[in-house]
Amino acid sequence: MQLTYRHVCLEAFAHTLPEQVVTSAEIEARLAPLYERLRLPAGRLELMTGIRERRFWPPGTLPGEMSAATAARLLAASELERRHVGALIHGSVCRDYLEPATAAGVHQRLGLPSSCLLYDVSNACLGLLNGMVQVANMIELGQIRAGIVVGTESGRALVDGTIAELNGDFSLHRRDTKRAFGSLTIGSGSAAVLLVHREISRTGNRLLGGVVRARTAQNHLCRSRLDASIGGPEGPLMDTDSETLMHEGIQAAEDSFAEFLDLLDWPGDAIDKTFCHQVGKAHRKLLLETLDLRDGGDFSTLEFLGNTGAVALPMTASLGIAAGHLVPNDRVALLGIGSGINVIMLAVDWQRSLVGDAAASRGRRETGPRGGEDGRERRGVAGVAG
Repeated sequence: MQLTYRHVCLEAFAHTLPEQVVTSAEIEARLAPLYERLRLPAGRLELMTGIRERRFWPPGTLPGEMSAATAARLLAASELERRHVGALIHGSVCRDYLEPATAAGVHQRLGLPSSCLLYDVSNACLGLLNGMVQVANMIELGQIRAGIVVGTESGRALVDGTIAELNGDFSLHRRDTKRAFGSLTIGSGSAAVLLVHREISRTGNRLLGGVVRARTAQNHLCRSRLDASIGGPEGPLMDTDSETLMHEGIQAAEDSFAEFLDLLDWPGDAIDKTFCHQVGKAHRKLLLETLDLRDGGDFSTLEFLGNTGAVALPMTASLGIAAGHLVPNDRVALLGIGSGINVIMLAVDWQRSLVGDAAASRGRRETGPRGGEDGRERRGVAGVAG
């Protein structure tokens, strides 16, 4: 599918990060029974993934609670009147309940108009990008003037459940641990995106269009064994063939990228900056090499946030914009690749940022944001950008 827009602006991003920081070394310490039994070398989790830490919300935190806080910050920074918001989409894997839609609670907390269309979207790590496409389509059709896409991922239950399973299954061999390894990279975070009609935009950050592609023959490479919204005594668990998923996903991205450049009439070296889904250092390196993209043009957060699912790309964009990664007239590519396998690539003509929050700028790629080292579990640190 090809997408083209004339009237849509990508107005602003916002994010909230949990305060509690959990290092890869701490996770390996909890896996001591497994490591000792299989004689696994310490440090392999960070060495293999490039992820030194990730963050968790306090136990019992509802995704909708944090999504509402992030979206409220987004609206305040943009100074957009709530009456203009015609659609609210909650796009993360994690949600509050099977029903009603988590978007309903976010809508109520934000005090949005009753005429606002609201619903949840679920598509693994691409849910928020799918929501952005849907809101952009509604704006382009003249159905709404503005829309919000928001989501919050919580990785605590998945990581805890994976650790418990690995320590408790004495039949495991070294090779068996690989399919659970990806689950140990999961982190938490919240992100929100505001899209508006260009007539009410204060930034002029045009969403130009993009491409969507599916390769569902590979949908078996990353599957949950329990719906995270249902839960269970040990929490959700995942079964992931990480290496095959990486290569198949990048092949799908390569096929899509040629179509993406052709649609936009951009030469191969036209892209100035990129924000990609955050998986691990091997995936990032291979993706940039395969698409022949400059490493200096990409902003990375995987080192200090891990893989945060559907909020990874928009949260990285929010942090990158706040850190000054984009400058006027940048041609920006949002490159989303998710299990399924699905690809969404969107192009932005960047002009200006509304807000550069000082706290968010602590998320610079060199060091990453810190917080929570004193053991407290405050709700989070936040920022708005773009």
